[in-house]
Amino acid sequence: MLAAKNDRGGLILASTSPRRRELVALLGLPFQFAAVDVDEAPRANESAEEMVRRLAIAKARSGSSQHPGAIVVAADTIVALDHSILGKPDDAGDAIRMLKRLRARPHIVYTGLVLADGTREHLQIATTTVWMRDYSDAEIAAYVDTGDPLDKAAAYAIQHPAFHPVARIEGCYSNVMGLPLCRLYLALREFGIGVPDPHSILGNLLEANCPVAQEILNLKS
Repeated sequence: MLAAKNDRGGLILASTSPRRRELVALLGLPFQFAAVDVDEAPRANESAEEMVRRLAIAKARSGSSQHPGAIVVAADTIVALDHSILGKPDDAGDAIRMLKRLRARPHIVYTGLVLADGTREHLQIATTTVWMRDYSDAEIAAYVDTGDPLDKAAAYAIQHPAFHPVARIEGCYSNVMGLPLCRLYLALREFGIGVPDPHSILGNLLEANCPVAQEILNLKS
């Protein structure tokens, strides 16, 4: 039977993202939260996958240095449209431009996920293909006026109750929100950490067509 907690130094989510904090809370584990200082500027000729890998590792190592002995969870999420990387918009005008570029087209969301405890690191890369609906300019303007896009990669939240920007996805739903929960569940198992009630959490992800959830539900705890 897997332990429900880490007795060495606790569980740390190295993130200030409200969405990641909400997602990790679904696991029912005693996470603490820590901000990390990492230069997130892209490097020349760096692919989306290379970028999320590098930044997630850097965040995890920064968190581990601040919290020795803890199991640190770190993630970095970016959006790739064609061969362009879309980060957080600089301002409202930039958010409008991003949403117009994304409209009625597919793009890919990448998340690098790292668990580290100071002696080992576990890295996973999650990808989700997202098809945006053909929303209007007026809908874009109304959404941007809410201020919601300004702290979001690619200027949107998949779960926004009024805008509903996404037509369909292929892959992990929670990955688009910034934290692939199924992959986090598997990574926690590698570190001996069990989730108290995985069936209720992962059952909800099955409804969102999570490709990993059914495999996990078939695992023995």
